[in-house]
Amino acid sequence: MTAVLRQGRTRGLIELCQSLTNAGDLFNHCFWPALMLVTLYFMRHHDYGGGFPLAGLVLPSILGMNAAMAMVTMSQTLTADREDGTLLRAKATPDGVGAYLVGKVVSVSGALLVDLAIFLVPALLLVPGLATASPAAWGTVLWVLALGLLATLPLGAVLGSVFGSARAQGLLTLPVLAVIAISGIFYPITALPGWVQGLAQVFPVYWLGLGMRSALLPAGAAAVEIGDSWRHLETTAVLGAWAVAGLLIAPAVLRRMARHESGSAVAARRDRALRRVA
Repeated sequence: MTAVLRQGRTRGLIELCQSLTNAGDLFNHCFWPALMLVTLYFMRHHDYGGGFPLAGLVLPSILGMNAAMAMVTMSQTLTADREDGTLLRAKATPDGVGAYLVGKVVSVSGALLVDLAIFLVPALLLVPGLATASPAAWGTVLWVLALGLLATLPLGAVLGSVFGSARAQGLLTLPVLAVIAISGIFYPITALPGWVQGLAQVFPVYWLGLGMRSALLPAGAAAVEIGDSWRHLETTAVLGAWAVAGLLIAPAVLRRMARHESGSAVAARRDRALRRVA
């Protein structure tokens, strides 16, 4: 296990460094934070109650949303590696599949932290009134982020095993956007119908946003949340349940998928991709 973790960490750090020195990847790292900053800019003069700016509610929610979106990145990356034969090469080495999965967790998590830093530094200058001077606030950000990644990245690996091609990944985008739309990211969830609130609380996106809001917003902002509370216990329980389920299911699903990988399967997928391009 130690060797797998060490190999995976090294692999993940190499992939992260490559991502940060590639022009196309750097553009992707900057584009989404820039888009969210523009959103905050246009929200800065709108209040959601008590004179607190709507942008103040949205900023921490976006941090939680980005952590959830790492699930999509993980799924897309795994599917792409499956198509180009990277996963097949990992399968051919001792402990390769386990090291591959650890490496993806490291690289995707590292890329997420870079994206959050690019967004957060200018966003804090744009939105006043956040609890940024409190060490306890940043401690909450860290544990919510860590637990949220444990809840979402294994799920991304499972979804990446389900989709047979990068093209099919498009089927994942709309459901994820729908979950984000009902999860209180851009407006208080209490403004939505009760059944929608119940549905949103099944998924990690809502709890990631709630956890981040509890860290960075003043105590009075809880008045617009369900039960007028930050519900830290419930946040820990739901994200923890998703994390346990993902960590139990993802390695088994990935090993099963790797067993079915072969040179002929990779070649067939390449041929189909080339025919689509032609």
